[in-house]
Amino acid sequence: MDISIQHSFLPQTDPEASLAFYRDVLGFEVLNDVGYGEMRWITVAPKGSTGPSIVLAPPAADPGITDDEKRVVAEMMAKGTYATIVLRTDDLDATFEQIQATGAEVIQEPIDQPYGVRDCAFRDPAGNHVRINQAG
Repeated sequence: MDISIQHSFLPQTDPEASLAFYRDVLGFEVLNDVGYGEMRWITVAPKGSTGPSIVLAPPAADPGITDDEKRVVAEMMAKGTYATIVLRTDDLDATFEQIQATGAEVIQEPIDQPYGVRDCAFRDPAGNHVRINQAG
């Protein structure tokens, strides 16, 4: 079997703020930007890459989701407990300094984890947990 990752979805509540974070702060390229009514899906990927990519999507856009479920999703996003993505870099300290200098919300400064990974973490404008591992 030959299966690979094409897209991963992260919720966004403010398309422009999310676009600014992933494009301007992380340096990703916009692969697609699609609007439908008041909703907007933005597909981004690291520069020079076409995939796998991240689709920044409106949360709870599924028509089958209830108002109570939408409320729970919104509460979890506000706390930063709804979605996580893990990225990788060759120089964690330099990457951390560059991202921190933009005013991005720091969750964790670079640290050597007991499970063998050196990483740091930020929150994106929607509250998503963005972890960055150092390539090893």
